Amino acid sequence: MDSIQCTSPVDDRLYAERLLASDAEIQLALDSATSTQRSWKQTPLAERKALCSGAIDAFVLQTDFIAEELTWQMGRPISQTPDEVAGFEERARYLIEVSEAALADIHPAEKTGFNRFIRREPLGVVLVIAPWNYPYLTAVNAVIPALLAGNSVILKHSAQTPLCAERLQQAFVDAGLPAGVFQYLHLAHSNTEKLIQTPEINFVAFTGSVSGGYAVQRAAANRFVGVGLELGGKDPSYVRHDANMEYAIATLTDGAFYNSGQSCCGIERIYVAESCFKPFVEGMVEQVKQYRLGRPDDARTTLGPMVRTGSADFVRCQINEAIAGGAKALIDSNHFEFDQPGTAYLAPQVLVNVDHTMRVMQQESFGPVVGVMPVRDDTQAIELMNDSAFGLTASVFTQDEAAALMIGEQVDTGTWFMNRCDYLDPALAWTGVKNSGRGCSLSVLGFEQLTRPKSYHLKRIAE
Repeated sequence: MDSIQCTSPVDDRLYAERLLASDAEIQLALDSATSTQRSWKQTPLAERKALCSGAIDAFVLQTDFIAEELTWQMGRPISQTPDEVAGFEERARYLIEVSEAALADIHPAEKTGFNRFIRREPLGVVLVIAPWNYPYLTAVNAVIPALLAGNSVILKHSAQTPLCAERLQQAFVDAGLPAGVFQYLHLAHSNTEKLIQTPEINFVAFTGSVSGGYAVQRAAANRFVGVGLELGGKDPSYVRHDANMEYAIATLTDGAFYNSGQSCCGIERIYVAESCFKPFVEGMVEQVKQYRLGRPDDARTTLGPMVRTGSADFVRCQINEAIAGGAKALIDSNHFEFDQPGTAYLAPQVLVNVDHTMRVMQQESFGPVVGVMPVRDDTQAIELMNDSAFGLTASVFTQDEAAALMIGEQVDTGTWFMNRCDYLDPALAWTGVKNSGRGCSLSVLGFEQLTRPKSYHLKRIAE
């Protein structure tokens, strides 16, 4: 294989093709990243911030073009893809805003005769491996803070969204970023693993599947190099008896089906207090029926295809297995004319009579399906939310903040929401537990894995 091909889920045609980087091109990129990082490290933070801000300005100016291109690469409706550019800008500008505080020297209590402080040093060359489902939002989490901290960056993007790497590169070029500080490479998996093993790479920031995370971890196993792994989820939500039902239904429906459910922090399991189970399910079904499944280049479409037919078939299999095991499907797929077996177009589905013996309640679906179960009380809801190999986000819908905090303290998760879901606040740490990975991005804490502490212990001698 000497190229990568992006087959559009819109119509199954070849949308983009790019040659894979040769060994010589990979080495050239490594050499350039290593040499330019030395001078980039010495560039004042104020200048690094200005160049990153300029790149964001250049990127946002291309919103319409980038949004259309993104729709064709991965299938999200054209009415929604501009939101990714807006989200990219929000996160990037916040990280720029807090970078001085995040990278500031740390001074312990004064000690007579000494000057002591801890300085955050850049690691060197950071390799960022980004996925297709939110290609800009996932990349920005590592790219911008890595650059602000004084690292150089090499971006390897998904073969499904190769043009995203090129758009980011152009934005940095337009802003005047020195050549070699930010680069991208189109790579096969085998060359990506080799790249991780090269001595020039000082940190790997990976976002993707659990299997991909294991592959990255194995590739780095023989090196003393940091690896950040942002992996999958099977994110639950609990609707308590005191929830604002109309709000919970609308929020969780969007949380489960936005981007055709292809979100690591999308809602895949819902537990509802027995007293309001029936009205919740009836309300969600009515909300789901309002979706318009169709070609994502049609402005009227609110639910596009999955990224590829194989992904849709995987979800179809989960649904059929659950039904065979006693689950009940509440959505008639005939209501959605674009739903056709053997295509990436898949109708949304709400399942009841589900339990935790079913794959659809245990294995990441990453598609437009959600299982809903009634629960007796908070204790059972906590037990079921924790009965998962994943722990990225979890949420509760309630009017009782004290109860939300009490429940959240008992749920194994990286982010705990009340009356919200499927959202990354750039001011808060983004992290996971269990098979959802390790490491931390966003917030002031996100800079820590992209730097190393260097202690300065200066003793003053009287003349």
